[in-house]
Parts: sequence; structure tokens; C-alpha cells
Amino acid sequence: MSEPAELVAPVYSRVLLKLSGEALMGDRQYGIDPDVVRGIANQVAEARAGTVQIAVVVGGGNIFRGLAAASSGMDRATGDYMGMLATAMNGLALQDALEQAGCPTRVMSAIGMNEICEPYIRRRAMRHLEKGRVVVLVAGTGNPYFTTDTAATLRAVDGVYDADPEKDPKARRFTRIGYTELLASRLEALDATAVSLAMDNEMPIVVFDMTQPGNIVRAVRGEPIGTLIGA
Repeated sequence: MSEPAELVAPVYSRVLLKLSGEALMGDRQYGIDPDVVRGIANQVAEARAGTVQIAVVVGGGNIFRGLAAASSGMDRATGDYMGMLATAMNGLALQDALEQAGCPTRVMSAIGMNEICEPYIRRRAMRHLEKGRVVVLVAGTGNPYFTTDTAATLRAVDGVYDADPEKDPKARRFTRIGYTELLASRLEALDATAVSLAMDNEMPIVVFDMTQPGNIVRAVRGEPIGTLIGA
């Protein structure tokens, strides 16, 4: 009989996973694909099986995007608030799938929706994480003009490139890149404000394709997938 595979300890003790709304669509044009949501939930459950505390920020672009509405003439702030409501719908779908996968989960919102989720209070969120619950964060920051999504809102972003890989077949994917290099190059792979905050707090960012089964666990273990953004 073969020996059981050696368990690899996670590199990170606490992880913030960013899911764009488009990641939940699967092959659909809009909305939520339950199979995709269950697949992501199962990966999160596996990653959490050790001692890893996991929070998830979820976008709403699969349902409504404020920027798109603004380009069509809608007031930008109104469009952004509608997008925040879309993130709550995605958060509830993800919570259901996570709890079916055996993960106790709390949805916390930056805007008041007391009948369906908790208000975001930092100390309460930290307590949930310490108790082993997955915390799903919706409604962004609660303010218009701030997006939860990166500029690269493709359904399968497998890293940071020096050009758009869909337009340039010679685009090169970085395995590692520094915060300052990413910002100076204006690669538009991530929101510049988010990168600056991560740099100020020395938080590494891993950009990877979460549609590949097992990639969330690999990222938590610190395996070399996608692009690592750091000092």
C-alpha cells in the first residue's frame, strides 16, 4: 500500500479571499451558477480545515455594475448602491453553499440589512474568525465610487500580466512583482488603492485562477501559483 500524502501546513494563518461577481457566473451571461458557487465553497471548506481563518469579499458584477449603469446615464452613486445590493445577494448564495459544505458562516454588510445579515463591526468580525467561522463581507465599503472589484474582472484571472493576454498573445505573466513596480507600471490588474493599502500594511496579495479546483488551498499553503505581489 502506498503511504498517505504528507499534509502541507498552510503558510498563512488568516486569508482574505476576493471573489468578483463574475467568478460566480460560470458559463452564464449573468446571475449565479449554483455549481460554481458550490465548487468555490468546497475549496474554501478544504482550505479552512486546518487553522486558517478565512474572510471573503464578494463583488456583484454578475448581477449589476454601477460603472456600467453610470455609462448609460444613471447617477453613479445610485448605480453603486444598486451594485452593493447585488453583492448581498451573492453573499447569501455563498453563505448557503458554505454551510452546506460544513462551514459556519456569517455575512456582514457595510450597509444596514439587519433582517438578512449582520452589520460590519470589526471586533465582531475578528471574533467570528477566531471562532472558526467564515466571514463573507458584502456591500464593499458602503460608499459609492469605491469598487470591490479589480480592473481585471475576468472570470478566470490566473495572474498579473504585462499586457492584456486576450489582446496580446505575447503577454508575459509575472510570478512575482513588487507593490511599487505594479503601481508604477500602471498594469491595471488591481485597484491602485487596494494595492497601496496592502503595501502600507505589508500584506501579500496572490492573484490566481480560482476556477481551477484546489487553487484556493494551494494559495493558502503558499504554493507558487498565479502572481505573488509583495515587498
